[in-house]
Amino acid sequence: MSEAVLIVNPSSGNERAKDLAESVEEKLAGVYDKVTVKFTEKGGDATTFAKNAAEKLVTAVFIMGGDGTVNEGINGLAEQVYRPDFSFIPLGTVNDLARALGIPMDPEEAIGQLDSLEKKKLDIGKINESYFANVVAIGTIPKAVQEVDVEQKTKLGPLAYFLEGTKSFNSNEAYTFELELDEEKISQESILVLVALTNSVGGFEKLLPKAKIDDGYLHLVALKGNTIVDKLKVIPKIFTGKATDDEKVLYRKFKTGTIQVQEAKELVANVDGDKGDSLPLTLQVLPQHLTVLVPRSSNNNS
Repeated sequence: MSEAVLIVNPSSGNERAKDLAESVEEKLAGVYDKVTVKFTEKGGDATTFAKNAAEKLVTAVFIMGGDGTVNEGINGLAEQVYRPDFSFIPLGTVNDLARALGIPMDPEEAIGQLDSLEKKKLDIGKINESYFANVVAIGTIPKAVQEVDVEQKTKLGPLAYFLEGTKSFNSNEAYTFELELDEEKISQESILVLVALTNSVGGFEKLLPKAKIDDGYLHLVALKGNTIVDKLKVIPKIFTGKATDDEKVLYRKFKTGTIQVQEAKELVANVDGDKGDSLPLTLQVLPQHLTVLVPRSSNNNS
């Protein structure tokens, strides 16, 4: 008997998730013999629900929520011996993973395609003792982005992050990062280090055109230079997919690595849009670790 578990964050999407959950349940009931719906009440619930679903050997786990809820679900599945098929209805601000997978940004459109999904393999990343599916961001810009309030995010979407990030360009607060990427050691002064798994970062779908959902690599980008001119020159290339070719950008792909900072002050990473661990960080890719369900018509980045 096939069974799906639907994990819903009722506060996601301006609290639209609760209203849409019935439509999702109905759609999934046409595909699976049994559908169980779980509503989160606090942080960590989605992780617990996904882990329990895997232990019960259910066929698939679906999540309705933003990047943080999706991240929680992935953390619940990542360490299990048996990992159910996984998919989600994006209700967040940026939804990078949905963009990379070709899942529609409009939740009702995404729901409409739940009965015509196909399986793809998906890399995920491990950061210290947790997991991520999109991006780890470290530096001055992520610190500024962390200050974006919910109202700004709702009104402006990814643009809110971009606007807050560019404000930090006025700051000359750079950090000296000590990077060990596979066998290579690099010391790099930067205001921004990104480690991503897919082409879409912060809603910019061309930032890492070489990154694929199942290529078995983590992709690191560090912004070089301390002058505002240096930083502004890179912006047009972010939109055109040429940032990684710029001399002011350090780009590497790697499988395992560590990131430390020389400065004594605490520096906290942003992981899949939420506050993560303080440096130092240990990172590794788990190639094709999850089976993800995506629309058949999707032109995902694989």
